[in-house]
Amino acid sequence: MSNVTIPFSTTLLVRDTCLCLHVQRAARALARLFDDALRPVGLTNGQFSLLMSLNRPEPPPMGPVANLLAMDQTTLTAALKPLQRKGFVDIVANPRDRRGRLLRLTDDGRAALQKALPIWESTHAALETKLPNGNADELRRDLQYLA
Repeated sequence: MSNVTIPFSTTLLVRDTCLCLHVQRAARALARLFDDALRPVGLTNGQFSLLMSLNRPEPPPMGPVANLLAMDQTTLTAALKPLQRKGFVDIVANPRDRRGRLLRLTDDGRAALQKALPIWESTHAALETKLPNGNADELRRDLQYLA
């Protein structure tokens, strides 16, 4: 075992300056906020985002959806399972490539999104008014740059 110690002042420096820590803390707080807001319609914030990512003219393949949501396909598959059980999403064979799968939002999934959207809109609008600089577009640009 090593006797090397890192000074507590370094711990405080990391606590106060680490962008990763600050983004993680903000992400957890936002996730809780939206989870609480969407609970009455039976969705989590992650499920809302996943359903919204499927709201397209044509069912998308798994790869682009996983990329958009910054997750691997295994994690996406796990996230889809409860939405499939609720009847919100179907996974269908890609007619152009039978090995591939497309993610189709069902009518029930669209109905869930329709109920959730006004909740998301009001929660999001209230959140934006709380930003110290009032500039959500700048924050979004910075976060997109980091992603």
